[in-house]
Parts: sequence; C-alpha cells; structure tokens
Amino acid sequence: MDASQRLNTTSGTRSIADASVKLYGHEVRSVDRAASLLMALGDWQGEAGVAELARSLGLHKSTASRLLATLRERGLVQQDEGSGKYRLGLAVVRLGSQAERTLDLLSIAMPELESVARSVKETTTLGVLDGNSVAAIAWSDASGRGHDQSLRNMPLHATAPGKVLLSNRPEREIIRLSKIGFTPYTPRTIVRVDLLLQEIARVRTRGFATSFGEHQLAVNAVAVPVFDSRGSVVAALEIRASGNRIQPSRVPELVAGMRDAAAVITESIGGVAGALAN
Repeated sequence: MDASQRLNTTSGTRSIADASVKLYGHEVRSVDRAASLLMALGDWQGEAGVAELARSLGLHKSTASRLLATLRERGLVQQDEGSGKYRLGLAVVRLGSQAERTLDLLSIAMPELESVARSVKETTTLGVLDGNSVAAIAWSDASGRGHDQSLRNMPLHATAPGKVLLSNRPEREIIRLSKIGFTPYTPRTIVRVDLLLQEIARVRTRGFATSFGEHQLAVNAVAVPVFDSRGSVVAALEIRASGNRIQPSRVPELVAGMRDAAAVITESIGGVAGALAN
C-alpha cells in the first residue's frame, strides 16, 4: 500500500470515527433534552404548551414537539386533545411509585441484611427484578457493614436470587427468556428451558433457591423471597460465598436465618407471605 492509499484509508477511518462520535453526541443530547422536558413538566403548575416548554428550555419549537411526541408514545407525557397542552403521563407515576417502593424496601431491608451477614459471617445481597436480569440494590459484607450501592446486574437463570424471582413468574415468561438465550457461564449453568422449569418447580416447592457454581464457578449462593402486599415476590434475600464455605449441608441452617429476616422485611413493607406458585 503506497502513501496515498494509506492516507486515504486513514482519512476514511477517521471520518467513520468522527461520524460515530457525532451520532453518539446527538443521541446523548436528545436524551438530555427529553429529560429536561420531563423535569420542566414536573415543575409546571398544570399543563404546558409546546411553545412554553420550548421557550423555557431554550429549544426550537419543532425540537420540543418531536421529543414530546416520542415521550407521549411511551406514556411518559399525555396531551390534552382540546388544548393540545402536555402533562406528565401515567408511566411517570408508575416509575415514581416503583422508585419509592425500592427506596422504602432498601431502608427497611438494610438492617436485616447486616444482621444476617454478621450472624453467618458471609456476604448478603438484596436483589430485585430489573428487566431480564437481577439488580442487587444493596449488600452487606461479612462483617455486617451495609452498602446501598447497586452491584452489577446478574442473570436470572444462573443465580439464586434470579431463580427466586423467576419462581413467581408464569411459565410463559421463562420460555420467553429461553428464546433470547441462556448464557452458559460455567459448565454447571442450566441452559435448557425444560431443566430450568424443573429447577423453578423445585424452588416453588422448597421456598428457596440455590446456585452452586452456576454463575461463577467458585461461588455458591442461597436465596429466599421477600413478598409485597399482594403476596408476590418483590425481592430476593441472598447469602453468597466461595464454594467451600457454602456446602449443601449448610443450606438448611442458612435458609432458617434468612427466612426470619425475609419475614421481617415482608411484614415491615406491608407484605403478605405468599406461596411460590406458577
């Protein structure tokens, strides 16, 4: 390749990179503007028109109109048919309610997470359903020191909290997830939907879930459910440790203490202990 060809290749690569950066920047700017519109509507007294919102945020009217149309499709804003003005949508209310429940759950569960961790001298986590994965919204180290930072999301099919959360979902939901694909994290990961359905059936029967090297080969875990006011599983309380520290023979002892803690959390959030049923 001569110098001119190398220059052309380099220029082409740079152009593609520049275009990608510009596209990314545009997407981020659009998200920021949409978020600003939602915040402005939240602060507005009553409804607001496109021109008012655009003026208050320094946007072109056409830009504000386009973003509001997208937000309306998602249910985040509603438009009055008569006046054409906008207000916050029901989706925002649902998100706010979910956030409030999560915050309440977090503050109530933390002392129990810490207490269980101190008792068994192992790490504890509190996991909730987050789309197609488990979000650990709080955890305590083995010394009983709690942390309210979220950990990285974990798969539903290969973790003890994930199996607990799946146990309260209909079979068709598990089949839907199987069509997306179950990642084989270790040789012990359950990747066949029929075997996972059998495992979830065992979780429902026993009232707890285990994961022995299924997500991380050297990590074992046990989890029990926390219920909401409808008797549905709202979270999973987990104990996790290296494989040599949680052997099958230790599971009954761990489950007994976890169930007591989960019952306290369930009662404190106004929940009702339910059955893990399909």
